[in-house]
Amino acid sequence: MSRFSPFSRPGAPAAPRAQRNTRTPGKAPRAPQPLAEVLSRTDAFAPLRAGVEQIAAIQRDLNALLPDYLAASVEPGFIKDGTLALFAAHNALAARLRHLEPRLVTELQARGWALTSVRIRVRPQAVKEPPQPKQARMTPAGAAALATLSESLPPSPLQEALAKMAARHLKRR
Repeated sequence: MSRFSPFSRPGAPAAPRAQRNTRTPGKAPRAPQPLAEVLSRTDAFAPLRAGVEQIAAIQRDLNALLPDYLAASVEPGFIKDGTLALFAAHNALAARLRHLEPRLVTELQARGWALTSVRIRVRPQAVKEPPQPKQARMTPAGAAALATLSESLPPSPLQEALAKMAARHLKRR
């Protein structure tokens, strides 16, 4: 039995756990690679690569055929037995797609897709985080100018709003 850990070298001080690194020292981490490049490295991924390329081509055609508000919220699936699966973000978009279904089938057939029908499903997308509320910043000189302006105006909703805004920005300083 050795007195040295299999992860250490004799004569070298052991590195603290936080400093240990699985990467080779001095080398930068790998950059992300395009999916097509990764899938083209071996023939084992050929069926998957073909499916990914098919979905990407269908997506390009759908983007050309659908209005922008629909194209951004519709994801194509695979074609199985002549039926293309389309996934809509919510029920209202699915209903709109159902109205466009006959035209979509005809136009996709004209573009060379072997389709007989489209199957529309609802696949809710993750809720996007709402944008942060604006945090307006005003210089002290701007806030003082607003205060002066509000004092020179006769009493009105505008005068009250300017006074309130000036007070809020003067208070921050």
